[in-house]
Amino acid sequence: MIATDYLFSYFQPPIAPVKDGQGRTLTPANLKPQASVSLAQVCQLITRNEQLRRLTLQVRQSSDLSLAKRTLLPFITPFGTFSHRRCDTLLAFSGLLPIDVDKLESEDEAEHVKQALFGDPYLDARLVFTSPSGKGVKAFIPWPSASLTEKDNPANAASLFAAQAMEYVRRMYDTHPDERLRGVDVSGKDVVRACFLCHDPEALSGIRY
Repeated sequence: MIATDYLFSYFQPPIAPVKDGQGRTLTPANLKPQASVSLAQVCQLITRNEQLRRLTLQVRQSSDLSLAKRTLLPFITPFGTFSHRRCDTLLAFSGLLPIDVDKLESEDEAEHVKQALFGDPYLDARLVFTSPSGKGVKAFIPWPSASLTEKDNPANAASLFAAQAMEYVRRMYDTHPDERLRGVDVSGKDVVRACFLCHDPEALSGIRY
């Protein structure tokens, strides 16, 4: 179940049910992946896909950014591949963990954090890009899955290392340590955690595609 080939499950939106004003479901959440995609494919999609560029612009111009990204943007599961988006349907780990830094003051601050995370030798990030809001950063970093033994629970080990990595990023790069809704998102330890994809032509990666 442990892999280091950097494969993720790719989902079309919406990530949550779309409901009308009376609470009736118009479109159910998409729990079944469309495909498995590589890190190189994700990089290419983020930096070059014209449809994703248009969707990202639409999200950033929306009066309700949270709703717009949930209903418009495709997403992946950075921890690995799944037959459905549930913890008990994990097929294989990707070998990567997601790090989110959210709700920064400006696009300039997001760019500064993006450069810092990518340049950190301890993190050894494989991909860093600006989040759908334009004021946050997402990074995918490798985790030492090769050190696991047969007695280790891979999901627990992945969550533990994700927590450690997030704490490191919080201590080193969190510019809003006293603001609960800003800075490093420490909720991303669940292996089924999703990551929205958005356009960033300046995404940083060592992957060639």
